[in-house]
Amino acid sequence: MVLMESVLKIRRWILREGRSIRSVSRQTGLSRNTIKKYLKDGDPPSYQRRVSPVRRKLSDGFASRLRALFEQDLGRPRRERRTAKKLYEQLVSEGYSGSYSTVQRFVRDLKRSGAGSGDAFIPLHFTAGDALQFDWSTEYAVLGGVEQKVKVAHFRLCHSRKPFVVAYPSESQEMVLDAFARAMSFYGGVPRRVIIDNPKTMVTYVSRSKDRVFHPRFLALMNHYVMEPVACTPRGGVGEGSD
Repeated sequence: MVLMESVLKIRRWILREGRSIRSVSRQTGLSRNTIKKYLKDGDPPSYQRRVSPVRRKLSDGFASRLRALFEQDLGRPRRERRTAKKLYEQLVSEGYSGSYSTVQRFVRDLKRSGAGSGDAFIPLHFTAGDALQFDWSTEYAVLGGVEQKVKVAHFRLCHSRKPFVVAYPSESQEMVLDAFARAMSFYGGVPRRVIIDNPKTMVTYVSRSKDRVFHPRFLALMNHYVMEPVACTPRGGVGEGSD
């Protein structure tokens, strides 16, 4: 993963910022042949799922209980609100025997649906071609006469505010790769940066100092487009100021 981040940085220095191979070679200590190899390594990442994931759902009783606990916390100061793990432990004490990941996804969907959203944002200004914002939302659509939950990938250029959206059955890795390919084709170009939240398909770890470890497949995607990923503060969201 460290190598992928280095490759992305080198490709960005030369292909985006116009630095010479010689200057980058001196700065990094890498040979010119190695750097030239990195410059040619721009193939888009591929993805093949071996086994379809099984996503459990909360029963109606525990779903209602979890929603009630979440809404109770909205009246508390932000520092006193329970994390998904604490809410899971509360449900377990009440007889819940399911997995933590199911509770975590449910809480995440509640947050992304806008429940309790009252944050203020400071407007920001971006130059043309500087940044693109990406985030997911949960929506409901009637397909074949049946209401179904769908995940919608939202893109918005930060300067012109031009949007692009595409819907998927889930937020899996293959959906992320496909969404970015469609968005870049739609916009007809590639911005210098992409501003994201911290989904597991893009960010695998956030340290206490807010350092990110990006998912290797997401880094491969950024390497292909020579685009710098910028992650928001955890739980802070992408925010209206980045739209």
